[in-house]
Amino acid sequence: MRQVTQRPRDGRIETIEVPEPSARPEWVVVDNRYSLISAGTERTKLDFGRKTLLGKARARPDLARKVVDRARVEGVRSALALSRDRLDRLAPLGYSSAGIVRTVGAGVESLAPGDAVACAGAGWANHAEVVAIPKNLVARVPKGVSLDDAAYATVGAIALHAVRQSDARVGESVGVVGLGLVGQIAVRILKAAGCIPFGVDVDSEAVALARSGGVVAHERQDPALEQAALHLSHDLGLDAVIVCAAVDSADPIELSATLARDRGRVILVGDVPLTADRRVFYEKELELRLSRSYGPGRYDRDYEEHGRDLPAGYVRWTEQRNLQAFIDLIASGAICPSELTTHRLPVERAEEAFALLEHPVEGERPFGVLLEYPETLPRRPVFAPARRSGPTGARVGLIGAGSFARSTLVPALKEAGAELAVVHSAGGLSAADLAEKMGFENVADSIEAVIADDTLNAVVVATRHADHAALAVAILESGKAAFIEKPLALTATQLDEVEAALAAGGSLMVGFNRRFAPLTERLGAALEGMTDVALTYRINAGPLAADHWLGDPEEGGGRILGEACHFVDLLSHLARAPVASVYAACVPQAGREVALSDTVATTLRFQNSLVGSLVYSGGGDPKLPKERIEALGGGLSAVLDDFRRLELYRGTRTVHKGAQDKGHRAQLRRFVAAMQGHAEFPDAGTYLASTRATLAVVESLRTGLPVAAS
Repeated sequence: MRQVTQRPRDGRIETIEVPEPSARPEWVVVDNRYSLISAGTERTKLDFGRKTLLGKARARPDLARKVVDRARVEGVRSALALSRDRLDRLAPLGYSSAGIVRTVGAGVESLAPGDAVACAGAGWANHAEVVAIPKNLVARVPKGVSLDDAAYATVGAIALHAVRQSDARVGESVGVVGLGLVGQIAVRILKAAGCIPFGVDVDSEAVALARSGGVVAHERQDPALEQAALHLSHDLGLDAVIVCAAVDSADPIELSATLARDRGRVILVGDVPLTADRRVFYEKELELRLSRSYGPGRYDRDYEEHGRDLPAGYVRWTEQRNLQAFIDLIASGAICPSELTTHRLPVERAEEAFALLEHPVEGERPFGVLLEYPETLPRRPVFAPARRSGPTGARVGLIGAGSFARSTLVPALKEAGAELAVVHSAGGLSAADLAEKMGFENVADSIEAVIADDTLNAVVVATRHADHAALAVAILESGKAAFIEKPLALTATQLDEVEAALAAGGSLMVGFNRRFAPLTERLGAALEGMTDVALTYRINAGPLAADHWLGDPEEGGGRILGEACHFVDLLSHLARAPVASVYAACVPQAGREVALSDTVATTLRFQNSLVGSLVYSGGGDPKLPKERIEALGGGLSAVLDDFRRLELYRGTRTVHKGAQDKGHRAQLRRFVAAMQGHAEFPDAGTYLASTRATLAVVESLRTGLPVAAS
């Protein structure tokens, strides 16, 4: 299928072939008929893409800070690799579309194939021929409502939520500053609701379009602007003002404060600086409110991605209900989005459509720009470069094409001599992009196609954690070697299933790369044969965003299962014995169950009687290096500092240092060599033992008791 994309490094727009998405639980797959290019929002993306690296850093200092913080925690090499990858990676465009349901996933009961729907969500309701959408971001389109009008539903929901946030009542005068697409819809909703809208924009074409809808509107530079607002409101001032502008100036907020009545309301929708003259807000005792996108549920992963609705008795107007309400306004005739459509182009002319945003024709400012999609999709090859000659015995398939796979796993596999045969990702776009960038032979349209490919020697899994165990079992049962990025499993039942599959034969490696780090090998050699060693491992993991998928107990498992498994495995590797028992305690964190804590101290006893302690914290300052290991015993004192520096004290002091190396490349060299028969696969039992020990850490957190790890 065709999808419109942008490369963040230079902002270039491309329409490329990608695999069609497949249905998953609580989602629907939709054949798009129309998608709406939002002139304001998507022009902002174009402008950002055209900036230099320095310009991007200045425009988004928050992202620049994240790169610096990652460099402090993960190392400069890792931070640069991830940053380069994100700039080079094709990104989806679009967030408002409409089409016909093709298939529904398990748990979707209110929709069926053939239903007309409006779709919402950046990254989901893309400019693409086929899209996969979470069920809570889909609204049914009744007969009588055209799909080109329904394609406006997301932008309409944004405007509708802003109107709700304004608490506008029948007969109230409400200003809208900024008459782009959201502003144009907002004034029309206000008019339909019995309010008296008053529009303002710097552009005469925007003002004229609002007036054509029967709205009083003025240009910002009109000297009679303030007097007109007073006249409209019978000399009271506007009851509320909705700011839909997107500019670098505080003028829209200051103007809103001027136009608002005493104790009026100012609602911020657009992207403007939150700076204004406090005096005006104070003297009028104005109320400033923000409108968060489409409504309640926005940025809530449980609602948006997992389909968990919010009860209407407590949250009347969710994202989905706002989408449906806007569709109902269209059906009633109160709103006619086609009045705002200025351009229609087929998807193959998408580059031309986006060019209109940057270089509009004089007197033809684009407002609503619709991309059109065919009803019947021809089967076109996604990616088919020539097959390589001379097989290496290490033909690899990849499932998952996220940042870590792109920046670390795939380059290391290629460097190790693996043949990159096939790649699959859930959305398709990242897989197609990675295939072109790194030279994969093909892009698969399903996980099953990768696992069933008899030309492969191995499959590498780099998906989110919930899938790891099931995929490991399927790969092992297919007779291929499996490389599973950590963790191997999130539950004891999952781990038992992997163990059973291994018992039937097969080769497995897990992404516990720190075993293979050069300085780990030196430390391990120094500890060889010692029987009285105490090991201490401190991890300054840094904060994790509250809505990050890793913190989801079902999808990511939390930071202990999802990341601390690395450190449990390395301690066991250095002790040269599995963990026998663990005792863990955590610092309680409000709103989070103990098993998901990210501040945990654990004592481990190994089967050979060595002991270790593991302190993992997400609350420290990232300026402190992330990892530090100390080993004491047998007349040896050793300190391994962030895989950059190893100090050994035994009568004399020996220092080994170099660039940070956590063992990723060495591990994948071993994996490829094992596939080729030049090396042995590591004992898979150690991976099972380390995973079982990590599960025991979580169980100890839950019970407050020591837990056996075997």
